[in-house]
Amino acid sequence: MRPLLCMAFAATLLGCAAPQPDMTVDTGTAVGEQGDPRNRAKLHTELAALYFSRRNMAVALEELRIALASDPTYSPTHGMFGLVYMELRENKLAEQSFQNGLRLSPQDPDINHNYGWFLCQTGREAESIKYFLSALRNPLYTTPWRSHSAAGSCSMRMGQVKDAEEFFVRALREEPNELASLLQLGTIRYRQSRFEDARKLVAQFNKLVEPTSESLWLALRVERRLGERVAEASFANQLRRRHAGSQEYQLLQRGEYE
Repeated sequence: MRPLLCMAFAATLLGCAAPQPDMTVDTGTAVGEQGDPRNRAKLHTELAALYFSRRNMAVALEELRIALASDPTYSPTHGMFGLVYMELRENKLAEQSFQNGLRLSPQDPDINHNYGWFLCQTGREAESIKYFLSALRNPLYTTPWRSHSAAGSCSMRMGQVKDAEEFFVRALREEPNELASLLQLGTIRYRQSRFEDARKLVAQFNKLVEPTSESLWLALRVERRLGERVAEASFANQLRRRHAGSQEYQLLQRGEYE
């Protein structure tokens, strides 16, 4: 998966809500912390999520160790450990953490989703799907498009295009601006020669975020197939200006459109 799409997924990986105010590290008692072990574990797990979002993994791990010592049975702590270790590419520790979280809370949709994504990212795509589906079975899951989109991406990796298409369609019904689904369903529609549909999907993607080399390349090829030479040239110029070092621009220079 391309970097922007990875970022889009990473932005939705956290199951707990990270606190918004600027906070300083306190490896003992945080502001507003109370004596209840579960409350202490929750607070330090949320602090860990905040530092994770800021890419400060060392402090995130320290907060999680405090949370774990406070209440070893608080499953979000284990799930957050999994995300941090996944980011650090400590795959054995990440898997152990996700599994610990699921043993404590088997129906937790966020841990199921994140473990599924971990499996997909580590070459176990087929195994990942059942965890996305487990997340989706939870009626309290508030962001089901995350798992539909992730399941679509993992299905694409396995060459299961029909399954991927269905997952992306469902994700976009739930969240019309889901980035990964817009671009990947657009690619599927292009391959199906449904060029008007592909045009709408990639245009929406390009309106929501700065166009990537992948999205510009798809838009260029759509316009080429529709016979719109002026639009095709415009996307070619954007690809050259924005992403001259990309693989897509090299394909353009060689005239390899398919």
